[in-house]
Amino acid sequence: MSFFDVINIKAQNDGVIKKIVGGIITNEKGEVLFLKRRVDDFFGGILELPSGNVEEKEKIDQALIREIKEETNLDVSNIGVFVNSFDYLSSSGKKSRQFNFSVKVESTENVFLTEHDEFTWLSYENIICNENITPEVKYSIEIYEYNKNN
Repeated sequence: MSFFDVINIKAQNDGVIKKIVGGIITNEKGEVLFLKRRVDDFFGGILELPSGNVEEKEKIDQALIREIKEETNLDVSNIGVFVNSFDYLSSSGKKSRQFNFSVKVESTENVFLTEHDEFTWLSYENIICNENITPEVKYSIEIYEYNKNN
């Protein structure tokens, strides 16, 4: 049984209805890629990691690769470590869990958005003080930075 299977089963046992995958992608400067949600969308205007739904019968790692490609046009070359997960209620009130992973891409050039208004690369310092990033995502970045440096 893979690690992806283990966290999937744990989510099911915890009553999670919607599974989301998120990727922490960094550029050569160590900045993290954030996407700005459309204003008329759920959590409109916030900055988020490239992320999206795990489809029924789809494996978590496959969903992560697919979602990053769909949302950014970037090709995943490697899924790194599992960073963390957090729970929230979706716009339809479903218990949701977002699984966050460090992700390497073939190139950080040519980001092309399909579902968001803008993208930006942010340093750790700019992430932590940014009011448009949720506390859960900030905490994910804090864990990522801690593990990267230790």
